[in-house]
Formats: sequence, C-alpha cells, structure tokens
Amino acid sequence: MTNPIADFSESEVILITGSNTTEAHPIIANRMRRAARAGTKLLVIEPRAIPLVDQASMFLRPRPGTDVAWINGLMHVIVKEGLADSEYIASRTEGFDEMAEMLKKFDPDTVAKITGIAADDLVAAARLFAGAKPASIAYAMGITQHITGTDNVKSLANLAMLTGNVGVVGGGVNPLRGQNNVQGACDLGALPNVYPGYQKVTDATVQKKFEQAWGVDLPAHVGLTVTEVLPGILAGKVKALYIMGENPMLSDPDTAHVEKALRAADLLVVQDIFLTETAKLADVVLPAASYVERDGTVTNTERRVQRTGKAIEPLGDSRADWEIICDLSTRMGYEMNYASVNEIMIEIAQVTPQYGGISYARLEAGETPCWPCPTADHPGTGVLHVGKFSRGLGHFHAIDFQAADELPDKDYPMILTTGRISAQFHTGTMSRKSPGLNALAPEAFVQVCPKDAAALGIQDGEKIRVRTRRGQIELKARHADMVDQGVIFIPFHFHEAAANVLTNTALDPIAKIPELKVCAAKMERL
Repeated sequence: MTNPIADFSESEVILITGSNTTEAHPIIANRMRRAARAGTKLLVIEPRAIPLVDQASMFLRPRPGTDVAWINGLMHVIVKEGLADSEYIASRTEGFDEMAEMLKKFDPDTVAKITGIAADDLVAAARLFAGAKPASIAYAMGITQHITGTDNVKSLANLAMLTGNVGVVGGGVNPLRGQNNVQGACDLGALPNVYPGYQKVTDATVQKKFEQAWGVDLPAHVGLTVTEVLPGILAGKVKALYIMGENPMLSDPDTAHVEKALRAADLLVVQDIFLTETAKLADVVLPAASYVERDGTVTNTERRVQRTGKAIEPLGDSRADWEIICDLSTRMGYEMNYASVNEIMIEIAQVTPQYGGISYARLEAGETPCWPCPTADHPGTGVLHVGKFSRGLGHFHAIDFQAADELPDKDYPMILTTGRISAQFHTGTMSRKSPGLNALAPEAFVQVCPKDAAALGIQDGEKIRVRTRRGQIELKARHADMVDQGVIFIPFHFHEAAANVLTNTALDPIAKIPELKVCAAKMERL
C-alpha cells in the first residue's frame, strides 16, 4: 500500500475494486465503514454486489475481466471534462500525451458495450472520483488474478496520478494483501528476480553486494515463478521442488495439471504445520512450527513491521522454519549459523535498505515502523511518493483493453469467478480444523443468480455439477443476487469440491499470475 490503513479515514472517496473487503479483509472493511459513516463516499466497482455496497454512494457492476476498459473509461471522462489535476500531471509525471491518445476510444458508450456499465453511470462515477481530494483506491486479487493483471494495476496507478492522488494523505493506490506476511515475504526476496529489498538479480553491483555479504558466488539470471515451476517439472527442466507453507493442490489453477506435475518430480519436499493435500504427495515432509511456537516478524499490507513472539514451545518434532532451513543448508555445504532470529534481523537491516533502521530492540520497545525506515532514528514512512516518485517522475502507461483468455460460448455459457468467504481461509489448512468455523461454513457452494437458476430449473440448495474445459465438481447451488446474470462464484477453500479443478492456467505475461477470476463454465443438474 502506498498509504497506511488509517488513511482511509482521511479520504473523501474510496474506490474499491477487485475486493470483497468485508470477507477477505474485515478489519480494513470496518475502517471503510466507519469512514463512510463519517462522510467518506464509497465507490464500489465490482462484478459482485459485495456487502460494502450497502454503504456505497455508487455501485457499478462490470463484467469480470473488463477492468482496463472501465478504468480507461473513467479517465476518458475525467480528461474530456477537464477534471484531471493538470498541475500534478505537469510537475510530477511523464507519458500523459500517449495515454490520453489511447483514452480517446474509451468513450462511455464503447465502454458500456465492453463492460455492461451504463454510460451515464460511468460518467457519474468519474465525476465523483475526480471531484474528491483526496481519493484513494483499494484493490485485491480481483484485479491481479487475470492475464491482464499487470495492466489492471498500471491502469489504477494511471487513474490515481491523473487525479493527483499519489503521495498525499488519504490517497494512494492500495493493494490489500492476501495473507498476513505476503508483503514481508516479497520484501525479503521470496521472488525469482530480486534479492531482499527488490534489488535486481541482474544488476552486477547488487550481485556483488550479496556475494560479499553471503560469501558465495551467485547466479545473475532470473529464476522461475511458481506458475512456471510446475510446467518446468513436466518439461524435465525442474527435478526437485521444496514447498513451504503453501498448498498448490488447492490454491493453483487446474488441479489435475498440478497433481500430474507434483507426481512427476524426482523429489518433492513439503514443509508445513499440517499434512495438507500437497504434503500427502511429498517424498519428505518437514514438520514446521506454527506462528505461536516461534519468534519472528511479519510485515503487513501497509508495510508495517510487527514483532511476533513464541507463546508455547514447538510441539512434537516440529521446528521453526528458519531453523529447518539453516540446518538443511549447513548439511548441503553452506553453513548458516544464526543463533537467533535477532541475528537474522541484523543481517536483514544490513542488506535491505528499506529495513535498515528496523531492529528487534525497536520492535520490542513497542515500535511498529512502516518501511522504508532506512536508519535507526527514522520513524518509518506512512505515505510513499511524497513530493516525488522513487523513479523520479511518475510514468503514465497507454494501455489498451484485452479480453480474458477464455470467454463464454455455446458449450460453456457462464463466467466462473472464484474467491474467499469470511468463515474459511485460503486452502482451509488451518481454518477447516476449527469446529466453530466449520459450523459457519461447512461445505462448498456455488452462487447462482436466481434468474439463471430458474432458467435451468435449479433449486436453492440443490446439488449440481459445474464443468469447465479442465474438469468438473459437484456442490450445492445457492441463489444469490450478489452475482450478476451469466456469472457464478465458487469459494476455493474446500478440497471436496475444489474450485481450482475448474480454473484456467493462462498467465499474465509479466507477473505470471494465473487468470483465476475468469473462465468459461456451465452448470448441469444431476
């Protein structure tokens, strides 16, 4: 997030898109609700009528997979009506003319045909957003999990810069992270193209810095993303796979393809706190300690670094992740002799500029700084890009609309989209072991528009089959006005009827994220 969570209370308008915030990020949703009660206007642009619609000043419902079109449509109106922040554009950005030329073809009538959003509603939403200062944007995986996910994010950044809302309190472009330490994992190098602190592996100076810090020779090429590893196994390019705290047998698209790849690996090692669906396929399972059995930190969605502390000793043979990794590395020939998590944090500060001033001493004293926090006396940074961007000038991107990889046709006439519900979490590895949560959400279901259900004779609560080109599952239908006609929604938490048996493996060419939010499907009565 470019801005802290508290800034939502300072926004005149909050644009929420690609996020069922109430169910996936309930604490942030509560902040938004309080802001709405205090006068902030919520602009929800989302294929499903999420609960925040009840507090929204406007709700627009685009077809899934049409985000670039409606974002460009908003900007078309803003530019045409002279609502853009011309001073901000002139002093802080570049590339505006090229983008403005692209926007010309995204007039409201054209956008209406692509997205299903009425032209008048698009104009009103553009005026609402551009007329507010500050205005913020919040999005989640409903924006990123598309073949155009990178384009979607760049388009939202275009919109924020066009209206002068980056680098200001109450503004910004704010991705809501999907898990508690996704931000921290990315910050500290759990990506194939960067070292900790997003320092590029292809930069010779950076490479030398880390070779000196770690006392090894390092490769200068970019590795594979998680979505490239599984095809790599099947192609014979990847021989062994080490999976930590992830359950791709439920979280990755096209489950049959995932299982085929995992079974084809020469060696599959899984390090986790439970025997997940993925761990059941492993050659070796390393029992990891849960968060209450280990010390460390997490960095949350607003870049805030927080200390976590051991509440109990690890149960059974389980060990903290860092201890397992250190022991394994040492046995493989590279000694990792950290005596404690504090020693690891000291090294993090030494090699990661954004974390340079963060120490356990500060965290244990109650501080929770947001990075960048470069020095020990730095308070941390709440709002990014104040005064200037990290690259100097903010760059507008001229982005054209591209349709989803797989659209409905006569054989598969529905659009399937997937996501989360509040009573279960991710692949259910932890939440489905809770009797209380299972009582709230005991089984898989598919949300169906009542008109679509009536056309097929599907009763509320009836078990049906949902089929795509990749597979089929059986689960109960729920009539729900939350979804539009022609769209069905399935949460992906339930292994008995795993939504990702159905989803498409098509990838964003840049971020390599699969298109989990759009594929063609059909429903059948049993």
